[in-house]
Amino acid sequence: MMSYIDLLFNRELVITVMAAIATFATIVTLTYPLLAGDRLNARLKSVALRREELRRMQREALGKKGQLRTTPGGFMKSTIEKLNLRDILESANSKAKLARAGFRGQSAIYTFMFFRFVLPFIVFSGMIVYLFWMSKYSLPPFGKIGIAFGAGAVGFYLPDLYVQNIIDKRMNSIMKAFPDALDLLLICVESGMSVEAGFNKVASEIGSQSVELAEEFALTTAELSYLPDRRQAYENLGKRCLHPGVRAVCTSLIQAERYGTPLGTALRVMALENREMRMMEAEKKAASLPAKLTVPMIVFFLPALFVIILGPAFIKIGKL
Repeated sequence: MMSYIDLLFNRELVITVMAAIATFATIVTLTYPLLAGDRLNARLKSVALRREELRRMQREALGKKGQLRTTPGGFMKSTIEKLNLRDILESANSKAKLARAGFRGQSAIYTFMFFRFVLPFIVFSGMIVYLFWMSKYSLPPFGKIGIAFGAGAVGFYLPDLYVQNIIDKRMNSIMKAFPDALDLLLICVESGMSVEAGFNKVASEIGSQSVELAEEFALTTAELSYLPDRRQAYENLGKRCLHPGVRAVCTSLIQAERYGTPLGTALRVMALENREMRMMEAEKKAASLPAKLTVPMIVFFLPALFVIILGPAFIKIGKL
């Protein structure tokens, strides 16, 4: 045991490990921009695919022969269809939830259902291996099997947790850039642009700040061009974002389309309200910060403070 401790505090070993960590961090820092790729182009490509789908739907509605959409293939789709698991694994809001996370099309749905199907078995098997062969807990066999079944049940909801995490990050990115996007849209509309051209221009400009918001605006542009009812495009934008500010803007756009009210005035009011909403959210987080810092200060700050204040006194008492 002492040899391991001496090896742990060996000066040459510590210097070697720190040099290796620094070298690895430098390599990752230099190569990460090259490996990250162009997320904006990938998002806009998916929007172009969605535009083609809307064009096909419009052509079919007019009774013309449109472009056939390729159905997803592969191992995941064949597994779900052979076992007839779609009705069991697909919930009522799975498609809408995946759309809010940025995953569209049948391929994303089949992938989501496939991982819902296989992850319980994977987590159950891993927990069985850990409890029976790797852990040293003295539990009865039925107790270990019960824990493994519970872990398998948790594995069924892991894809939902992953998708919800993506949705939260996506909505956070959208709402940070949404007031600025509304200002740009207001400038475009008041300069004489149409709503479609304004959304398209804002999508190309806001991409450097929020790729997700650029994708949503580009998708709204495509829906405004190809859907028979423009109101449906605005409602789809509100459903995908699920934020009060975005829904209020969509409602104002629908009313402006229906009653002919000035669009610039509505956008100016909505931009101001969204900025105030963003400021209130920031103030809310700042107000909750002292309460969140209470436990870390008690755990990490007070013991060190007591050691510094009372340490010399205990040393003097020990010398008496």
